[in-house]
Amino acid sequence: MKQSLAANQLIEDMINNVETVIVGKRKIIRLITVALLAGGHVLIEDVPGVGKTVLVRAIAQSIGADFKRIQFTPDLLPSDITGLSIFNQKSGEFEFRPGPLMGNVILADEINRTSPKTQSALLEGMAERRVTVDGVTRSLPELFFVMATQNPIEYEGTYSLPEAQLDRFLLKLSMGYPSRENELAILDRMSGENQLAGVKPVLTTSDILELRQLVAHVYASDSVKNYLLDIVVATRKQPMIYLGVSPRGALDLLKASRAYAFIDQRDYVTPDDVKAVAPFVLAHRIVMRQSTANSEFTAQSVIRELIEQIDVPILSSEMIK
Repeated sequence: MKQSLAANQLIEDMINNVETVIVGKRKIIRLITVALLAGGHVLIEDVPGVGKTVLVRAIAQSIGADFKRIQFTPDLLPSDITGLSIFNQKSGEFEFRPGPLMGNVILADEINRTSPKTQSALLEGMAERRVTVDGVTRSLPELFFVMATQNPIEYEGTYSLPEAQLDRFLLKLSMGYPSRENELAILDRMSGENQLAGVKPVLTTSDILELRQLVAHVYASDSVKNYLLDIVVATRKQPMIYLGVSPRGALDLLKASRAYAFIDQRDYVTPDDVKAVAPFVLAHRIVMRQSTANSEFTAQSVIRELIEQIDVPILSSEMIK
């Protein structure tokens, strides 16, 4: 793990491993790896049947992690995900029964179908790496990675995620339909068998924690940080945006840029790294004005347009430590 080449090989092995069951989505897998290495969480918004659940399971199996799936429904209670204390008649004491939130990799399926109260219980875990049950605060595992999904089409019986919770997700992604060529490969490769049977661990949760330490030390020059802030500040001045990106968003953009650079086998961040991850880090953190609701502009398209309008610093020796 001390050799950067060994670290990069582990990452490449993991991405290739997941790609054996998620065909033609290497960019998405790389971005999820960015979140995993940066210590963030991911929200995937897409229609059913495009492989979201298989993707999360493949990630968990590739790193030998304890995987938990939570199906969010309107009647789900906070204790259903955090756990609860049950009275043991033999011992005469209350015993804590941990909920599914105590795993390493958590699939929060259809997160917008549950009540705000239950969403808040998940938010505490995501934000603070701990949960409070019956007045007792309990720490979550050191490796705690949430991948939440929601359907962008069905709105009946759903609860929109508040801005505070959206801000806790490092990235918001959409997988999209596969190309015809890739879908043909899926038909040939996946029919009549367990899709995940061949996905074996290629690294451990301890490896991920060590990789995170390396990512945290990827160098970001003042020029890159100022470029990053130019993008963030621009979201607060854009006329179509009602609420711009918060300082937490700027911090997350830097974390994601470092992880992206690390995956590209560099120990320094370039402006291109910032550009590559910015739409996925920032778009879900802004609130568009009501006047744009029926327009062709989306949060992500506005972010991309802002990025194109901002001068990019030239790569110099100052950016390379």
